Amino acid sequence: MNRRDLEVAEGIQYQGENEAVTYSLTTTPWGSTPTGVAVTVEDLSNNEKDVTATVATGSASVSGDAITLPEIANLTHGHTYRVRVAFTVSGNDLEAKAIVECEP
Repeated sequence: MNRRDLEVAEGIQYQGENEAVTYSLTTTPWGSTPTGVAVTVEDLSNNEKDVTATVATGSASVSGDAITLPEIANLTHGHTYRVRVAFTVSGNDLEAKAIVECEP
């Protein structure tokens, strides 16, 4: 099993505490037709606690090379989150990471 960690090119995402956002990730640079998608959200301001169950609604979906993540909401102002998107393309297990900072 090959594993590479990837940070999204867009850098830090800023999300308001009252916003609900559905992010997407295009896997084309790493390969086509992703499978086995898993999304987790960690609160870096709270010892990297897994908060997926409280901030992510729904499940990820795939259309072509695009992964649509669950809706992210209910973030805490001043906290920083890491969104991990694990997926497989061409037999390679990959994980993209995005940092989301919650602002008022």
